[in-house]
Amino acid sequence: MIKRLLILLLVLQAACMGLLATGLYYWWRPAWEARLSAPATALFYLAGGLLAVLLVRLLISANNFYLSWRAGSATPPGHALNLLSAANLFWHEFHASMLTSSYYMLRPIGLQLQPRDQQQGLPVLLIHGYACNSGYWIPMSKLLKQARISHYGIDLEPPGASIDDFVPQVRAAVERLQRETGSAQVIILAHSMGGLVARAYLRRHPDAPIARVVTLGTPHHGTALASFGPGSNAAQMRRASAWLDALAASEANTQRKLFSSIYSVHDNIIAPQDSSALPGARNLVFGAIGHVALGRHPRILRCVLQEISAATPT
Repeated sequence: MIKRLLILLLVLQAACMGLLATGLYYWWRPAWEARLSAPATALFYLAGGLLAVLLVRLLISANNFYLSWRAGSATPPGHALNLLSAANLFWHEFHASMLTSSYYMLRPIGLQLQPRDQQQGLPVLLIHGYACNSGYWIPMSKLLKQARISHYGIDLEPPGASIDDFVPQVRAAVERLQRETGSAQVIILAHSMGGLVARAYLRRHPDAPIARVVTLGTPHHGTALASFGPGSNAAQMRRASAWLDALAASEANTQRKLFSSIYSVHDNIIAPQDSSALPGARNLVFGAIGHVALGRHPRILRCVLQEISAATPT
């Protein structure tokens, strides 16, 4: 469903680009434009329309950073940004957002199996975040293939459902990975809301065959920016929501020891950023990385692979 919605959104953006190009053509006719050929003229005004659409997307990304900064936690020592690192942070996050929403999510990854005699380590279940699908994991999937690790990217449906409604899908996916790989246990790698889905799954199935759960930028204690999102799951991710309180109260310390929480102190969606710190878990803190970029940033990918490689059957 997310893929269809994304295609519709891309078509609407293309239509806006065409309308803006047409408006620019009738509003602004510089003298030098007469020297251009007809194809060059059309290309020029279409480029103007494209730049306008990109500017809107850029402003949306900038607004997310502003909102997260306003509601965020204090930057820990050693993670202060200078002008260059702040610019790199913004560029990488904008680039990641554009790639994810315009390309990656058009290509859900599904089940990626290695031959049983070649597969290495435990299989990995990939759980995406809010308003995404398994295409988010394309950069991670490439590395897992290189490492000969079987993995399965699921698409949580419907997008706006309660987080608890996703639990049966996770259980079915875990069972399928076990069946297809012959593995007794599975590792879960989850981004953003996906980490809460994993916790909800373990609450309902405390004896599930999970060796390790690695979360990226998960709002374990909620995020102020969830107030702007539609859907039951967005409401559950709000700060101090009753659902999050009930989830935390239901967990045993032994469950938390399964978790590695990887997050950035400059996350532009999770605010305050230390909401991703999960007591009892292995917390790995990074800086100068945005929320969407967590799924493709080289430092995070290396860290995730280390966590996956270190996980052993229990």
